[in-house]
Amino acid sequence: MVYRTAILLYLVFPSTAWALVPPDYQEPPSDFTAEIGAGLVLNTGNTQSSSFNGKTKFIYDTLQTKQEAKFKANFASDDEKTTAEKYEVNLQSNYKLGGSNKGYILGLTDFTSDRFGSYTRIWTVSTGYGFNIIDSHKTKLILEAGPGYRYNLPLETEIEPTPEAEKDVIIRTKITFEQKLQEYTTLNTDLIAETGQNNSTLTLDINYKNTLFQDWTFDIGINVKYTDVVPEGSKQTDTTTTFTLLYTFQ
Repeated sequence: MVYRTAILLYLVFPSTAWALVPPDYQEPPSDFTAEIGAGLVLNTGNTQSSSFNGKTKFIYDTLQTKQEAKFKANFASDDEKTTAEKYEVNLQSNYKLGGSNKGYILGLTDFTSDRFGSYTRIWTVSTGYGFNIIDSHKTKLILEAGPGYRYNLPLETEIEPTPEAEKDVIIRTKITFEQKLQEYTTLNTDLIAETGQNNSTLTLDINYKNTLFQDWTFDIGINVKYTDVVPEGSKQTDTTTTFTLLYTFQ
């Protein structure tokens, strides 16, 4: 009976039809990629505390343009009060010159809301030119530079209960380095310098990613930001370390 059924299937669906979808078939790569992740830490017992971090990234990359949106959130509290609350939004649009992956013109907007930071509101808009110095399967090195404008709202203090916002024209430069260490591990580094007449900042963002299985990735992130001029009583350097489980789809 099984033999007769196999012959019947072969006659109804010839081998040419079976070959239309080979067993190792994969969907063609998409122009759209997204990452969504979150990390959560809860402490109970002698210490009651919790912390949460979340990040989302969307990329739409075509032959002529590349659109990228990033969202980050960090929150921490103990049994008495909230100790950290920070939200970041980054939007960037690249226009590739001549459809090339080498050079592009960019426009970006950065917004940060940091309840306990030396500056509680930071808004930056910038334009400029970017260039892919190295663009291989394992290594990527990208340089961006251009003028911009920055708005900083200092933290309210007893000395300055209603501080005035700082407004500054800046020169923004960014170096991005990505290295595939092994088949399932990647190191990403961003170094951003914003130089203005009234204030300057330097930010180092490092992410180590390790693929656990299929589309799930474990991400360790370290963000260090140095601000040259800060309100009295504030520290110049802020450091944030995150542990995030990411899901990638496209």
